[in-house]
Amino acid sequence: MRTVLKWLFRLILLGVLVCALLFVHVWYFKPYKIDWFYARVFGQFALQSPEMLSSMRILPAWADFYGSKLDDASPAQEDAMAAMLKADVDTLHRYDRDALDREGRLSYDVLDYFLTIQVEGERFRRHDFPVNQMFGVQSSLPNFMAQTHQVKSEAEANAYVARLDRFPAKFAQVIEGLKLREAGGVVPPKFTVDGVLEQMNGFVGVPAKQNMLYLTFKEKLDKIAPETMPQATRDALLGRVETAIDNSVYPAYRSLIDYFTALKPKAQKNEGAWSLPDGDAYYAWCVRMHTTTDMTPEQVHTLGLAEVARITAEMDAILRGQGLTEGTIGARVQQLARAPDATFPNTPEGKAAMLKQYQAILDEVNAGLGDAFDVRPRLGVEVKAVPEFSEKTAPGAYYEPGAFDGSRPGVFYANMRDATETPKFAMRTLAYHEGIPGHHFQIAIQQELQGVPFFRRVLPFTAYSEGWALYAERLAWELGFQKNPLDDLGRLRDEMMRAVRLVVDSGIHYKRWTREQSIAYMMDNTGMAESDVTAEIERYFVAPGQALAYKAGMLKILELRERAKEALGPKFKLSDFHDQVLTHGALPLSLLERVVDEWSRPSSDGRG
Repeated sequence: MRTVLKWLFRLILLGVLVCALLFVHVWYFKPYKIDWFYARVFGQFALQSPEMLSSMRILPAWADFYGSKLDDASPAQEDAMAAMLKADVDTLHRYDRDALDREGRLSYDVLDYFLTIQVEGERFRRHDFPVNQMFGVQSSLPNFMAQTHQVKSEAEANAYVARLDRFPAKFAQVIEGLKLREAGGVVPPKFTVDGVLEQMNGFVGVPAKQNMLYLTFKEKLDKIAPETMPQATRDALLGRVETAIDNSVYPAYRSLIDYFTALKPKAQKNEGAWSLPDGDAYYAWCVRMHTTTDMTPEQVHTLGLAEVARITAEMDAILRGQGLTEGTIGARVQQLARAPDATFPNTPEGKAAMLKQYQAILDEVNAGLGDAFDVRPRLGVEVKAVPEFSEKTAPGAYYEPGAFDGSRPGVFYANMRDATETPKFAMRTLAYHEGIPGHHFQIAIQQELQGVPFFRRVLPFTAYSEGWALYAERLAWELGFQKNPLDDLGRLRDEMMRAVRLVVDSGIHYKRWTREQSIAYMMDNTGMAESDVTAEIERYFVAPGQALAYKAGMLKILELRERAKEALGPKFKLSDFHDQVLTHGALPLSLLERVVDEWSRPSSDGRG
């Protein structure tokens, strides 16, 4: 018996040793199999981001080692991640791409593109404004705690408190990075500093018990069954959250308020990327990165002007049909938007009715897509209002992906800062873009992919995802969901906004347009509310190139659809085309083109 136990112990020891050697091989060297390398790349990045792990929820509850932690936002961590990107590119290039099958080559090329474009932009890593009126630790972190951090047990509640107590460290790391940017001549626009200060002062200007971090935590606790958690435990947890807000969260915000207050005298201009060190080269990289094309800023501007002219003609025809013949497109659309029955009342009741109508639009289109899609996501989508704390400077709407484990649905967030900003005739296209068949279909289907490396289920490419969502707006019209001329005007108004983005984004960052010049151009051509336009233009200042992705992606998808129709003739099926676009994950546009062309024009050797 002793001999058997001895050999059993040796076998176990051998197994542990083999596993340890395998781990060292995969984690620190070029893995034997490229799929092991893919797993390592994702694993390395995931382990560096507790917040991402909480959002995705891909690990079982017993493996929650991250729920009480926050991402490291320090410059040292940024440096380490940049070095990791460079090392991963070098390792990837040591594999023989030609030895892979078609799907293997696609995975290789997707990761190669993603890593390479990031490495190319390494010298511009601190050209951004990580704290701005649109996003940053001051808004994204409380929103993460309120919307993403789940509280379904005492352990998760304790983790929530622990994360609140980590706010000071995280804010200190962000401030360290901001100071490095400032020293390098990267100072945010004046309106950004003003907006961030207003936002943060409002956040800390209420007692802890009235703060969203306390209120949403209490809502989560209230959903836990009484028999699962005693009232005394709930009361103690609420007390700890109140204390954490007063002693950790608010001091962290005040440190960032102090920094931006000191920065304010230095931020007296509203200028585009051209004003930054080596700004023209930076913006050219932004254009390539966000559009996944080789377009130059000048080509973007020219394309935008042409698209604005085309859509103007279509909008003008509808407006004339409504008896509106005088004035700019924007002024005439605003006439319709200001009609007494054109919007929901800007009251709590009106906003609730508006959210209900958005949900009804999603339910209708989801039930009426017919045979346009063979593949649909299993995960559902719901509509919620943008949190009041961030609604003033947040976009008109955005989509928040659901959890991988199905515990949290996708959410279409609609901005309710002023219900009269969005006329009823613009609601359909917004719901189609953010929800069905737009972002929700694309992102949820990507998350649910099987048989591909995990990074293919999460990698974002802006031109692809936003291009699909804009394409979805047009698709809904083609399928008959916007038969009313005013609904179609709403669709064209939003397409015009994306065309105008090509003009004003390149205008701001390349042609040196002013903030006021850009606002006036968008007002004249879209018919959007001035407050909405102002938020849009200020968004483009702090995210150079991002707004170009929508039109670039949509035009490419439409081009590929027409090309496939021509190649396949009567064999073309819309659902088959959508399968090709959606079931490979997010792709750079050049790789999406290759996928569609290989499907519609299969080569004899199957090489790609």
